Amino acid sequence: MNQIDYHANFLNSISDISEDIVEELLKISDLKTVKAGNQIVKLGEIPSKVYMLVSGVVRCYISTESGKEFNKSFYLPITFVAPLTALINQCPSIFVFETLLDCELYEVDYKKFMELCKKYDDLNTLYTKIIETVYITYEKRLVDLISLDAKDRYLELRNEIPNVETLIPQYHIASYLGITPVQLSRIRKKNGSC
Repeated sequence: MNQIDYHANFLNSISDISEDIVEELLKISDLKTVKAGNQIVKLGEIPSKVYMLVSGVVRCYISTESGKEFNKSFYLPITFVAPLTALINQCPSIFVFETLLDCELYEVDYKKFMELCKKYDDLNTLYTKIIETVYITYEKRLVDLISLDAKDRYLELRNEIPNVETLIPQYHIASYLGITPVQLSRIRKKNGSC
C-alpha cells in the first residue's frame, strides 16, 4: 500500500476523502521523527501546527508554578495532536505536548489546512468530525474524573489502552489518574497488574 492509499484509508475511516485531497494534505505536511522526551508544543508557545501521530506515544500536560505536572491526555497512533484552543484563538498554549516514546508524526500547517477546508467541503466535514471526536473524548474524561473513583479510572484507562503499563511510565499514569504513584501501585496489586 502506497503512502497516499494508507492515509486515504485512515482519513476515510473518519469521513470520505478523495486521493486528490490526501495529496493536497501531504503537500502541507512534513513527516518527522521525534525522539522520546522532546516537546512538540512548548508552554506559552503560540502554535501553528497540528500533528497526526503515526507511531509512538505523546502526552499532554499542564505544569503549575511550582513545577508540578498534571497529565491531561495520552495520544496513541493514529490520532491528531494539538493544543486546539491555542490554535483556534492564536494564543499561547497552556499545555505542553511531549513525546513519551520515539514518535513518527505528520506536522501539518494549521493555517494552510484551514484554507484547504474552505476549498474542499469533504475536508471541512473531516475537520468537523475530528473536532467532534475531540469534544466527545474530553467530555468523557471529565465525566470519568467526576464520577469514577481512582480504581475505576485506572480500569477504564487499561480498557482504552490495554498495554498502558508497557507504554507509559507509572508516575505519568498516576498523574493522569489524579493519584500518587503509591496509590497506583496499590490499585495495580489489587487488580492483578503488577
